[in-house]
Parts: sequence; structure tokens; C-alpha cells
Amino acid sequence: MEEERVHKRLKELREEIDTLDRQILKALKRRYQIVGEVGQLKRLMGRTILDLGREKKLLERILQENAGEFPEDSLKAIFLEIIHTCRQAQEYQKVAYLGPEATFSHMAAIKFFGHATDFIPLESVLDVFEEVETRRVHFGVVPVENSIEGTVSTTLDAFSDYKLNICGEIFIPITHQLLNQTGKREDIKKVLSHPHALAQCRRWLRKNLPSVTVEEVSSTAFAARWAAVDPNVAAIASPLAARSYHLQVVASHIEDFRGNVTRFLIIGRHIPSPTGQDKTSLFFSISNRPGALFEVLSCFARHGINLTKIESRPAKKEPWRYLFFLDLEGHIADPIVKRCLEEVQKICVHLECLGSYPAGQTP
Repeated sequence: MEEERVHKRLKELREEIDTLDRQILKALKRRYQIVGEVGQLKRLMGRTILDLGREKKLLERILQENAGEFPEDSLKAIFLEIIHTCRQAQEYQKVAYLGPEATFSHMAAIKFFGHATDFIPLESVLDVFEEVETRRVHFGVVPVENSIEGTVSTTLDAFSDYKLNICGEIFIPITHQLLNQTGKREDIKKVLSHPHALAQCRRWLRKNLPSVTVEEVSSTAFAARWAAVDPNVAAIASPLAARSYHLQVVASHIEDFRGNVTRFLIIGRHIPSPTGQDKTSLFFSISNRPGALFEVLSCFARHGINLTKIESRPAKKEPWRYLFFLDLEGHIADPIVKRCLEEVQKICVHLECLGSYPAGQTP
């Protein structure tokens, strides 16, 4: 009797799940239609399709209303994918990134834009800038700095040559996995990876695979592709590479230093609206006189504006002159930031805003 009651209740619950699934599907289809209509109205008003500020507030509201009942990380991932997919109803997005596939740049692009986007891997940072500026793609994703190895100078220098804006940023933890076909360490005769990945895992390899040959290749993704066809080869690559090339994990987190994070920039042709938690990037040059840089930095200090990064790069066309790249907390539309930059403008030989955008969440 008890068993019959349990089976009956199980059937009722499964029927309820089926009903809920149909309701979710119906709501998703309706949401997709509504977002498409919103996109049409935006075009009539001459507004940009991507609204990162609204998306951020929407996600915050969902998490607040959830109040921790549904697992928060999973809920965030679900709604991010819904938001990203519904963007396609407004405008089919093409996004270029520093390739090849299954690299950390690819992971950053997917995390920011969702799986529904058309991703295009390119061979260099400059290729990404070129594709965005010529409007062959809508956005680009490029690395700008690493918490251990520092700034990606090619990315900073590109802003001098291309008139593009920073539309967003995203931080990706750099965790390396040892991958092969079987997941067994004893099958490994050779380890392949990009030189940077090998350098970051040198101590682990020396301790755990002291007699195995280690070779450098052009990318972690190339190493993963090789491991997928050669049972004697293991690759040091990203978690995305494991899924993309159907490899098994021999060991996770084999990097010698934890806390390795890379910051990626989203480049495009517009500046997002303020969200209340924004960052502004700019570059400037000053005259070659004592105290010029001090005067610029003092302006930010007087207005209480926090600077999160400052870096100098040589001006390619003028020997011994330097450009300064700077990140500050706040949006260019904020009154206090606007007043400060008006003062800075009077001191600088050249001042250019590269973009104001929602600040990314650091791991």
C-alpha cells in the first residue's frame, strides 16, 4: 500500500515538473519576442542595442528576489544565458577574440556574451581591433593585463591607432589542467602546451612528471587538439579545452601560483550608460616639464576619485614622449568625474576617454 502511494506521488511530481517545463518554455519564447520588439524600438530611437547597465540591474534584481532559495551561482548562470540568447532577437552579434578556440580569451568571450553568439577567433590583438573598427564584427575581446605577468602592451598600444571604445571588462581566473584521452597519468609520454602555460606549471611538472618530455607549441588549444589524436600526449590547457576536445582531466589546478587572473576588455563603438558601479579608462600625454604628472594626479586626489591603474607607454611616432593609460572608478557622465576631467584637460597636451563601462567582478 505504501509503495503504491509513493509511486502515485512520484507520478504527480513528474507531471508537475512537465507542466512547469512547458510554462518555462512558453515564458522564454514570449521573452524572446518581447526583446525583439524592444530592439526594433531602440533602432527607431537611434539607441544602441547592447545595454549592459540594464542587464546588470536585471540580474541583481533576480538574485535579490531569489533570496538564496535557488542555488545562486546556478541561477546567475541560467539568467545570464537567457539574457545573452535574447540579445540575438535584437541583433545577431558577431564577436571577435584572440584565438584560437578553447583558450582563456574564448572563455572570456563566452562568459560575457553567452553561447548563442557567433564567435570568430583571430590570430592577433591587432586583428581583433581591425575587425571591430571596420564593422565586420560588433565587438572584440582582448586581454589587457594579468595579475602575475602584468600588462599586455599590444592591447594598450592598439588604442592609439584605432578609434574604439571599451564597452566592458571581465576577469577570468587562469587555472591549468593536465588533459589526455584516458585521464591516466601513466599513459603520458609527452606534455605539450604554450610556453606561458608551461612556465606557470614548471614546478608541478618537475615534481609529478620528472621523466616526461615537455615541448612548447603555439597555443594551449593546439596542444589539446594534438592530445585528442595521440594517446601518448597530454596537454596543459583550459577547462574549456577539455570539453571542446573531449579530453579527460588527469590533474586540475596544476599552476604553481594560485590567484592568477587575466583581465579582458570588450571593445566596440559606443559607451554604455552609467550603472553606479563603473570604471573609466583614458589615455593622456603631458608636456615635458617638472611636476606635470603630479598636477594631473593631484586633480583626481582633490576630487576624491580612486585610480585603479596607471601605466606609461612610449609614443611610437614621437621618440622619448610617453602616453599614460589610466583607469578610474566612476563614469564619464558622473558630475564629479566630468569636472575633474575638465581640469585635467587644461594640464594635458592630449586627453582621450577610451570608455566608461560597468566594472567587472574580480574573482
